[in-house]
Amino acid sequence: MPTCQNCGSFVTDAYARVFTPSDVDDPRVCPDCEDKIRDGADVRTARSPRNP
Repeated sequence: MPTCQNCGSFVTDAYARVFTPSDVDDPRVCPDCEDKIRDGADVRTARSPRNP
């Protein structure tokens, strides 16, 4: 079962398949990570809020 590397939340297999490289099982951030985005190989705080 894939989980978010940032917050530990469960993510679906479909989400992990779309948002992770083929050799990685768990995404770096997920929809539950408020104001976090992927930036290259890192995770960073978004420059603008995602849910105003």
